[in-house]
Amino acid sequence: MCAVQTGGNRVTILMVREGVQIGTAIKGGRMEDVMRYEVNVSRLENPSGNIRGFVNVVFNGCFKVSNIAVVEGKEENIFVSMPRYATRRGDEDYKDVCNPITKEFREELYGTILDAFDTLEPGEHTKVNIGKDEKKEPIDFNVKVTPFEREGSNIRGLARVYLADAFVINNVSLLEGRNGLFVAMPSYKAKQAGESGKSEYQDICYPVTKAFREKLYGAVTEAYELAKEGQEKQHTSEKSEKNGKAAGKDERWQEAPDGDTPFR
Repeated sequence: MCAVQTGGNRVTILMVREGVQIGTAIKGGRMEDVMRYEVNVSRLENPSGNIRGFVNVVFNGCFKVSNIAVVEGKEENIFVSMPRYATRRGDEDYKDVCNPITKEFREELYGTILDAFDTLEPGEHTKVNIGKDEKKEPIDFNVKVTPFEREGSNIRGLARVYLADAFVINNVSLLEGRNGLFVAMPSYKAKQAGESGKSEYQDICYPVTKAFREKLYGAVTEAYELAKEGQEKQHTSEKSEKNGKAAGKDERWQEAPDGDTPFR
């Protein structure tokens, strides 16, 4: 089932599987009851700095999240760090590119990662599958898009993607290219240049199947178009209301009082 919610300049497209209330399913149990996911953990052989390992997670075999780190804190405690980006406020202010949004799934995912990491020797890697293999249907997701335009920029919209109401991907962009709009997933600048000698960017989280990529990107694009349409209608309505008020003032100014006027 597909439903569309609008509010102000933002439009949300909700993709909901028939007969399943996602929030209820997660709140009372584990994520594996809703969808399966695969956790790949690698422990660095010769770590430098405070990073001890790297992780990627694949949801339902169709959406991958990479650049998750296992980090050692100042008190030698080990914790999970999601991929982050620096905000405009400064290099010390970071926000997660993507992250679990429910306490239940955060504890489940981070616990799975750390348990797997503890079993590894330096240089080893392992894979953990959570959920049943027969859960091969696409991920239930919803998309929120806000139109965004700035002079000199090809960005047309900013989006968030919510997987099963439990995991969010921020910094999804709608860009204007030579052939029209296209969706850009969150990415980072690679340290090494590509074959052309130019800097290359690597996606941090992205669809890994053609079918889910088309479904997700189509939902983002549709949400943007609906949001733009709503924005234009709102501007037209505000303009008409403003013109109506101005016309009303002119009419009241031109009204003549009953009887003779003193300027005849």
